[in-house]
Formats: sequence, structure tokens, C-alpha cells
Amino acid sequence: MAYQLEGRLLEVCNCEVLCPCWIGEMPDNGTCDAVVAYHIDNGRVNDVDVSGHTFAVISHIPGNVLDGNWKVVAFVDDGATPDQMDAILSAFTGQLGGPLADVYQLIGEVLAVEQLPISFEVTGGKGTLRIGSVVDSEMAPYLGPTGDITTLNESVFSTIPGSPAYVAKASHYQRNSEQYGLKDMKLQDHNAIQGTFSFEA
Repeated sequence: MAYQLEGRLLEVCNCEVLCPCWIGEMPDNGTCDAVVAYHIDNGRVNDVDVSGHTFAVISHIPGNVLDGNWKVVAFVDDGATPDQMDAILSAFTGQLGGPLADVYQLIGEVLAVEQLPISFEVTGGKGTLRIGSVVDSEMAPYLGPTGDITTLNESVFSTIPGSPAYVAKASHYQRNSEQYGLKDMKLQDHNAIQGTFSFEA
């Protein structure tokens, strides 16, 4: 087995709620500028234990999400050792196949890869994501009449294939990404997604 990864996802973009990308439609603004973070609660890549670490990307999607050609900057938390960072990148950049390779094939250009402090927290359903001085966001899921989290299932596109997405809204989303050639963002009450994942290859 090349990798076995279980954990949680936090995602925010500049689309309105709910982001059309997940059902294969054009993003609300014609393009989409997002941050997506995977926190690995339990996981191994080949013989390397990567539990407790986080992989994230900031991205610019120039049109329909399914057409690919995304521009991204990738981040691994600064607590990862060189071996752990290499292992995480090998999985999430599609080198080891499986569902992560299916997502990675949509990326057209990797602008940079960096190791930064990443804070990934989910408490009482509310998620907070910070990546160095690049990203600061906070989100909470929508709840149905029974108090259960509103979910999106069987969507055309997913960053967590095989798992339901928790429909959420970000109270704020600040992204300082001009240094990478990507738009800065300072938004309130835009689309967010939470969820869990279980990836194997």
C-alpha cells in the first residue's frame, strides 16, 4: 500500500454559498480563488508516519473546475521533518496514484512549495485555518432542522472523493498571496466546505 490517510478538510473560496464548482458549474465570479487544507489525523505514506501533519494549497481556478489548469502554491506544516514533507508531497502531488492523483491532474502549474506554520482547528463544528501570514479564515457549517450538519453527497467534483461534504460559510477569508502571483482576498460570508477523508492507494 502506497498510502493510507485519514483526516479532516477545511476549504474556503471566493464563490458565494454554495460553490458551483462542486456540481460542475462555472464559479460565481468566472474564476475561483480558494484555500484547501487537509489535516492528517492518522496516516502513513509508504513507511513514513505522517499523522498530525497538514497539507494545504492556495489556488486560482481560471474557469470550470473540471477543465483544470489550476495555479497553486502548496504548503506543508513546519513541524514535518524532511522525510515527512517528501512523503506528504509525493502522495498529494499524485506520484503514488489513487484518489489524490485524480485531483492533482487538474493542476496546471505549481508556483511554489513552502513549509510554514499551519493552524488547523475544528471545535464544536467551527473550523479555523491559518497558514503563516498567507491565510486566515474561520468557518462554520450549516445545520438542518434536526441540528445535523447539512451535507452534499454524490457531487460531480469533490476534494474529498468518496466522503460527504459539509456545507459551510466562512465568516472571514483573508489571503495574502500577491507575492506568488495570485490575488489577495479579504472577504466575509463566502463559501466554505468542511469534511472528513479516507484515502488509500
